[in-house]
Amino acid sequence: MSLESVRAFFAAHAPDIDVIVTDASSATVALAAGAHGVLPAQIAKTICLRVGDRTMLVVTSGIARLDNRKFKDQFGGKPRMLDAAEVVEATSHPVGGVCPFGLPAPLPVYCDVSLRDFDEVVPAAGATNAAVRLSPQRMVDLTGAEWVDVCQG
Repeated sequence: MSLESVRAFFAAHAPDIDVIVTDASSATVALAAGAHGVLPAQIAKTICLRVGDRTMLVVTSGIARLDNRKFKDQFGGKPRMLDAAEVVEATSHPVGGVCPFGLPAPLPVYCDVSLRDFDEVVPAAGATNAAVRLSPQRMVDLTGAEWVDVCQG
């Protein structure tokens, strides 16, 4: 179901982008980089977080780590990662396939500036063996995301 919602999203909003389904798992940054022949930093890692009663998606470079001080300054509170069941409930996507596309209900999406280092990034596409290739700015444009600086470095 989740993969289908992502396919429907791209069919409606960006038919030029293909959803790539691999035989190999891409559920982790390292597996995804290997499956798609890119650097781990080019994997666009989507993290489902809650601050107070606000649930959001933050997309970062695959090797980036959240900086708690920057995050708190940006969002006014400490982030709490959702557990696997909460992630599926909020996004319809399984952990390892979470992405900002094909969501059952709108969520705020934030893209960390760490993604700007690349012409092309590879976010998951709703399944642990599915992804898409696109520019970071195209991802922002398609999802209505806001650029933020919330990672270390």
